[in-house]
Amino acid sequence: MWNSKAIISNLVSCGLMLSLAGGVAKAQIPNSTESPNTQFRRIEQPLLIKDAVTGIGLGLIGLEIWWFLLSKPKSQSNQVNSKLSK
Repeated sequence: MWNSKAIISNLVSCGLMLSLAGGVAKAQIPNSTESPNTQFRRIEQPLLIKDAVTGIGLGLIGLEIWWFLLSKPKSQSNQVNSKLSK
């Protein structure tokens, strides 16, 4: 079902996505002269939660790619085979 080229290309693309996700822009910290009630505060999230959200997102993207591009219904492939044999 999966050949080695597909597995390797999926691993490389996931690694590329993870490396690009590391350079996410950070919010600017407001000056101390501005009113703190009108500005957003920066909340640091634990690394485990960041990694879990990123992993789940990449997994869902991979599932969608597999679903729409790589999976073929058996009925469709049987119809193609039956047309070719006639």
